[in-house]
Amino acid sequence: MSTLWRAVGAEWSKLWSVRSTWWCLAGALALMVLSAVTLGGATVTEALRDGGSGVRMTAGEPVVSATSFVQFAMVAAAMLVVTSEYASGSIRVTLQATPARGVVLAAKALVVGPVMFTAGVVSGAVAAACVYVVLSADVFGGPVVTPVGEVVPDLLGAGVFLALVSVMTVGAGAAMRSAAGTLTAVFMLLMGLPLLLLMSGAPVAVDASMRLPTFAGLAFMGSTDNLTGGPIPYSAGEGLVWLLAWTAAALATGFAVLRHRDA
Repeated sequence: MSTLWRAVGAEWSKLWSVRSTWWCLAGALALMVLSAVTLGGATVTEALRDGGSGVRMTAGEPVVSATSFVQFAMVAAAMLVVTSEYASGSIRVTLQATPARGVVLAAKALVVGPVMFTAGVVSGAVAAACVYVVLSADVFGGPVVTPVGEVVPDLLGAGVFLALVSVMTVGAGAAMRSAAGTLTAVFMLLMGLPLLLLMSGAPVAVDASMRLPTFAGLAFMGSTDNLTGGPIPYSAGEGLVWLLAWTAAALATGFAVLRHRDA
């Protein structure tokens, strides 16, 4: 156990010692605010255009919808935790310091998960505040409400989703080893493949797309603002199970490659 915590300390120091981490997290914050305000504004203005007197929404609803975009900023940060070491050759030093390769991968996941969870919650809270301030203007026909009992679960759900997607990316990075390969694989899993399956219109393909990470995450967060035009057809608990399954599969694949291939 002491070996694991030493590895965690080393990964923590490496994560914050490079500027790319700060840039990615700053980009995630900016993207969260911009996306949440835009999506929330679109919902309100559509209601006004249809002749309504505005719409009341919780400030957390647009934040949940915005995670579909923000996840890629988190993916970029998580990816570099692994792929930058392969690019620079420093992975050899990491594995010499901690020969147990499973410990190395576990340490990276244990650092990335909490950091991305915290970043997701904080950026979501900032975005929710911006949604409240901007969309409470009289021009939008009424205030956005901020009931703590509804907004806090939205923020925590967004944090969990972004953390699991980031840990999934760590596993994919260990398997692919290159930034280009990891980014392509994760993008296809999170966005490309679900959209292709959804656009096919075939019931089996659409059903399969619902079990991929992005839609599973939206189900877990209770979002109805997605490409399906309604709620995901299963419970939040099942959505979390699918997310955990994809994350475990990515880590298992990354560990298998890390264990059997030379650095």
